[in-house]
Amino acid sequence: MALEFKYPILFILLIPALYIVFLYFKQTKAVPSAESVLIGLIRTLLFSLIIFALTVPQVLLPAKQEKVIFLADRSASYQQTENSLLKWLDESVQGKNANQTFAVASFADSVTMEQSFTNRKRVITQFNSKIEKGETNLEEGIQFAASLFQKGESGRIVLLSDGNETVGNSREAAKLLQNRNVSLDYVRLPLKTEDDMAITKLEVPPTSFVGENTLINVSISSTVEKNANIRISLNNQDLLLEKVDVKEGNNQYTFTHQSLSPGMAVYKAELEVDDDRFIENNSLNAVSKVKGTPKILVVQGNQKDALTEILTNSGLIVDSLVPEKLPTTLEGFLQYQSIIFNNIPATKVSGSQMNLMEKAVKEFGTGFVMLGGDDSFGLGGYFKTPIERLLPVNMDIKGKKQMPSLGLVIVIDRSGSMGGSKLTLAKEAAARSAELLREQDTLGFIAFDDRPWTIIETKPIQNKSKAIEKIRSVTVGGGTNIYPALAKAYEELADLKLQRKHIILLTDGQSATGGEYQTLIEGGKDNNITLSTVALGSDADRNLLEQLATDGNGRYYDVIDASVIPSILSRETVMTTRTYIEDTPFYPTVQAYPDWTAIFQQGIPKMNAYIAVTPKNRAQLPIISQKKDPILAKWQYGLGTTFAFTSDVTGKWSGDFSRWADWPKFLSQMVAQSLPQYDSEPYHYSIENQDGNSVIHLTEAEGNFRPMDATIVSQNGKVLDTNVKSVAPGKTDMIFPNKPGMYFLRVKQSNHEGHDRVFQTGFSIPYSDEYLMKGTNQLLLKDLASITGGKQLSFGKEAFRPIHHKSSQTQTISQLLLFMAFLLFVLEIVIRRFGVKPFYHIMNKIRLNLYKEEVVNHTSGIQHLVKAKEKVQVKTTKRVQENMNEFKFNKSPVKKVKKQTITPSVSSEDKEERMKRLLEARKRRK
Repeated sequence: MALEFKYPILFILLIPALYIVFLYFKQTKAVPSAESVLIGLIRTLLFSLIIFALTVPQVLLPAKQEKVIFLADRSASYQQTENSLLKWLDESVQGKNANQTFAVASFADSVTMEQSFTNRKRVITQFNSKIEKGETNLEEGIQFAASLFQKGESGRIVLLSDGNETVGNSREAAKLLQNRNVSLDYVRLPLKTEDDMAITKLEVPPTSFVGENTLINVSISSTVEKNANIRISLNNQDLLLEKVDVKEGNNQYTFTHQSLSPGMAVYKAELEVDDDRFIENNSLNAVSKVKGTPKILVVQGNQKDALTEILTNSGLIVDSLVPEKLPTTLEGFLQYQSIIFNNIPATKVSGSQMNLMEKAVKEFGTGFVMLGGDDSFGLGGYFKTPIERLLPVNMDIKGKKQMPSLGLVIVIDRSGSMGGSKLTLAKEAAARSAELLREQDTLGFIAFDDRPWTIIETKPIQNKSKAIEKIRSVTVGGGTNIYPALAKAYEELADLKLQRKHIILLTDGQSATGGEYQTLIEGGKDNNITLSTVALGSDADRNLLEQLATDGNGRYYDVIDASVIPSILSRETVMTTRTYIEDTPFYPTVQAYPDWTAIFQQGIPKMNAYIAVTPKNRAQLPIISQKKDPILAKWQYGLGTTFAFTSDVTGKWSGDFSRWADWPKFLSQMVAQSLPQYDSEPYHYSIENQDGNSVIHLTEAEGNFRPMDATIVSQNGKVLDTNVKSVAPGKTDMIFPNKPGMYFLRVKQSNHEGHDRVFQTGFSIPYSDEYLMKGTNQLLLKDLASITGGKQLSFGKEAFRPIHHKSSQTQTISQLLLFMAFLLFVLEIVIRRFGVKPFYHIMNKIRLNLYKEEVVNHTSGIQHLVKAKEKVQVKTTKRVQENMNEFKFNKSPVKKVKKQTITPSVSSEDKEERMKRLLEARKRRK
């Protein structure tokens, strides 16, 4: 047993404490009284106890139990040995002693506990916890195992791993074990040899020009000789597919490709091979920036118009796509300098695609232009979408008091199949419709499963926030029965005196029962009620819903991607009013913007119609209508410039504009101004992996050393949370979690003149080294064992061999010392208040009580002797009496009996009197 102190430095407090006691004795009389001496001693002891308690003294007691922790590697490279690992654990546990306990933890990218400490000879039969297997973090695993040992405990960690750490520094963790008397042993289980082929490098030039031949270098590492296919793609479009003979070891291949269009070029190399160990290492990405003529994306329907030809003739490279073929990744949009939506409804563009376009505009400076038509702006369903956020106008319009009275009933399926995101998006869609309505408009909301449920009664909306709250409170229910809910919606609208009445029906299933739909709809027509339907998913009754919409003079929507539901309902709400279209011919007004007034020097053509929108606060309005509504609006959204032209380009709405001689110049100038206006200047950058994070080192090429704004966006459009810090003048580090994938970097910096310069590029974080077949890292495992005094284990029973450093348990005695100090403090108060005389009286009483106890014990001894004598006399008398009776009975001659003297007994009163006299005599002697 030993004693140690947690804060021994606090013993220095004894110096002032003893000095205080010294001053106390110094100010007392020349000959101190016994009372003052006692108080001084008590205070000295009191101070000492308190100071000792503050140092937190701990008694070290030996512990009999020994702890062993098994640390099992479950990363991808070691996964094939899992069965062998569990078998080894079971064999080792059978050899443990009764005083030995063990636990099992597993690790890969993180650590988890598989089996808590137990002294039974029973181990887990399988690993049950879920864990990310893409990395091997030995350091975190060792630190976790070390944390299971209490302070003073020694023990052993048994590591079952191939030693190929990809994250962290396990040697530093092993040094901490050494200081805690915890040893680390390791087990080398045989690894299964499997065929694996990996793309280890993909290289392309960082920049190139249109028409230039680009070299594509691919490196492949293989553990076997085998045939494989190499596929190269550019921006998700296949470039080549070539069959190659891959040798065992490292292989190099070079391909060429002619760059045909400018923009961000994302190359991807993929390896196609049979019976491959890991598929994660079969692809890599690389990025090249191609310079040349700007490239524009025009999104439009199948109709043919002059827009593409006009832009091509102006010197731009134009790609024309239907909305169904829009890119689904960020690099698909970053290859274009501007995007044009030509009368495209939001119902044909998914929510994720809209988010990607918003990130391309805001973070990377891509331009955006929306052209009008009956499927655009508010009529297209863009209310509350990412596209509305990036445009200079809002889809909702001012002057709603001029709209016709409207009654809208939304009927939404709440059956079990609508659970999850379907019902959530449907409720969001209904909430957006409620926001678009005026307070005097009529709204009803019916949710149905096997029967209809009225959520909002069909009446003037009045309180929008309360109505939206009710809509969002709907939960999923049971089956699907369409007809009763639809009949209820028609019934509630039938007798209302409104100019427009409309029902929107949304379902993802088929009705359990039928109904007289035709009779219902015909009756609704008599009351001016229209019906639109939305079929969600492959299980919906498309034939029924399409027929209902056709008969009900509405629109039918066949929806695969549920994210478009809000756009559909907002579009339906807007289209029901039909007042968003201003169709009275007029001459627009050109405002004082020099870039545009120059085009209209010869006059401005007449326009037939446009879609009414509301300009945002910072928007520029070069052209407006007679009602002050925007015809052409422009603003800056992040790094990008966006335009809204609220008329069309076909001539149906734009009227004389489409026949105007400067019409091509007008369109070309609008698109040209949407192009990025900055000079893109490269920075020097490099990427490395540090402690599980990716770090981008940015260095300014020109040395302006101005503050910069940098953003990293993932391939799916998510802006990463990065830690940006300046490490030196002109040098910046960006730190973010290391996760394999394709990323895009944008750096913005203002020069001394206030002009922005922007650098943008893409980069790829490759797969983890975990997916490379490296065998066992014997060197690292030996180092970890040697640092901690462990060794390699050949047999399971060695895991429970005796531990050299015995464990000890610490027990703090501070509370005991403080309790003793408290008692001394109370004693010192009593002495100062009452002096020491009460203690003398107490001592005398204690002595007197002890004396009385002694006398009582002596008296009880005498009484015991007297009682014994009385018993003898009684027995003797009884025996004499028995003899006399026997003599009389036998009538025998009288024999002379020797005379016996019987001592009379002493009475109890005489005894008490004698005791009193004895006590009085002793008192007098004292």
